[in-house]
Amino acid sequence: MSRTTPATLALDRAGVAYELATYDYDPKAERVGLQAADALGAPPGEVLKTLMVKVDGRPACVVLASDREVSMKKLAAALGGKSAEMMKPADAERLTGYRVGGVSPFGQKRAVPTIVDAPAAALPQAYVNGGQRGLQVRLAPADLVRLAGAQVAPVT
Repeated sequence: MSRTTPATLALDRAGVAYELATYDYDPKAERVGLQAADALGAPPGEVLKTLMVKVDGRPACVVLASDREVSMKKLAAALGGKSAEMMKPADAERLTGYRVGGVSPFGQKRAVPTIVDAPAAALPQAYVNGGQRGLQVRLAPADLVRLAGAQVAPVT
């Protein structure tokens, strides 16, 4: 497994402090974020998942704890839209340059509006996908918000 991805390169360029963690990714897991938390031995609320969505047909990214579900109504409202839906996996892969299960909010091929769920943003440290299945970066969510140019809003 490569430890250098567009995500880790973006973190390095920005001077963000982070630690790498790897785990055995299970493509058959019902909920990838919860499987990652279990494999890392971390609380699910501290392992953040990255979801690609469409708000009024426009792409966006949302980051939240792996044990939470996004409210599409709250997400749409936070981005000034009327409706939100999950992006099709093939579209998410094409837009981000990452494979589903390895989507990171950092180093995506195209910058899109990003929302970090308020409880996740308040954590002192959390795991976020490092741009590859089975690769996580542990960092301060405040750095995630800053580097991704994200908005913080309650979306769960």
